[in-house]
Amino acid sequence: MTDPVADIAVLIVAFQSQGTLPGVIAGLERQTVRPCSIHVLENGSPSEARINAGMVGAAAELVESEANLGFAAGNNFLARRTEAQWLFLLNPDAYPEPDLIAQLQAAITRYPGVRLFGCTQLADGAPGVLDGAGDVYHMTGLPYRSGYGAHIDPPPDGEVFGPCGAALLIRRDLFKALSGFDEDYFCYVEDVDLAYRARLLGERCIQLNKARVRHVGYASSGRRSAFASYHGVRNRLWTFLKNTPWPLLVLLTPVHAGVTVLLWLSAARFGQFTLFGRAIRDSLAAWPTLMAKRRAVQSQRRASALSIARAMTWNPLKLLTRGLDVRPLHDAMQSRATPKPPQ
Repeated sequence: MTDPVADIAVLIVAFQSQGTLPGVIAGLERQTVRPCSIHVLENGSPSEARINAGMVGAAAELVESEANLGFAAGNNFLARRTEAQWLFLLNPDAYPEPDLIAQLQAAITRYPGVRLFGCTQLADGAPGVLDGAGDVYHMTGLPYRSGYGAHIDPPPDGEVFGPCGAALLIRRDLFKALSGFDEDYFCYVEDVDLAYRARLLGERCIQLNKARVRHVGYASSGRRSAFASYHGVRNRLWTFLKNTPWPLLVLLTPVHAGVTVLLWLSAARFGQFTLFGRAIRDSLAAWPTLMAKRRAVQSQRRASALSIARAMTWNPLKLLTRGLDVRPLHDAMQSRATPKPPQ
């Protein structure tokens, strides 16, 4: 008897991932419900650090790029290689629990009409520590991973602003409607931008308690590397200016500007004051392109500014502590989510 298969394609963009990718592939091979396909992109790693066919197994397709396309363009490229109804984006350092695909498949049935899901991320090698429960978008324009580093149990299923891109499930038709990730981002914050644009279309994101991965995090770039800091600062500003509806943009721009200046000054502690300034300069240098993108995004907006404001987090203490913001599901959705008794 063959194992059950879900209409879910797994997309993995790998860069300098020799140390972690084999464990991720092994985890996918142990799934109680198999994905319909696995696609791995070797994304321009140096020759001595490249993934080879022996590391991805017979069940996965390995595609190689000589140049680093970035996380955004890399996933867009892989998404075009599958006709699966659902795309599961998985980091090459996010080890799946054996029932992960089964839990994703169950969630698709449990929450009809929802086209975007996030997974519980546990800190690999640190029992009892949460690596994240979805992405929060704070009213200051600063996104963060909900519950990052907290010694708490994962929260029950609930609504979040958006999913973390380390383990993200999205219906293919929604990914296509959004034109995938904004490739100018290269990497970092592109998952927040994708979720924000989905919100503007009226979509919701459900964070799933039992769909779990053990995440290493920053395995290829380093937490405070110049690369991560530069792209985080630049892309964060792009996300705020491109996506925030006009009433909120007018209200929150002074707040965002003030917080950005404070973070800029704080960057001096890590020797990144000049780097921070360069990221802001380069972000604003793209103004004509950014405004063209803003016009396109806002012209398709279906959600009200009020509904976007409600989806944001406004509590300053949550920002300072990376506090959880996983909201209880509405009664209507909960009733739809209740499994029907067998006939």
